[in-house]
Amino acid sequence: MIRSQAKKKLQSLPRPERFRVAEKIVQLGCNPDDETLDIKKIEGKPYFRLRVGNWHVIFDRQDAVKIIAVEKIKPRGDAYK
Repeated sequence: MIRSQAKKKLQSLPRPERFRVAEKIVQLGCNPDDETLDIKKIEGKPYFRLRVGNWHVIFDRQDAVKIIAVEKIKPRGDAYK
């Protein structure tokens, strides 16, 4: 599931970056425990981040119901603001 704010940001990215980020989101959805993905828990918050080049995909992971909710897609420097 991708929230509307994240979907708008994804659509506004330049084409090569958009495809790269979208590919990693699909990979995350298929296997959230994939060790090839650069995923870290965000300290003090209930979210995780997936790094894709200079972009961070902020997401919530609900293992009990097997849902990955993409909350934000932001450049690395602005991801936690």
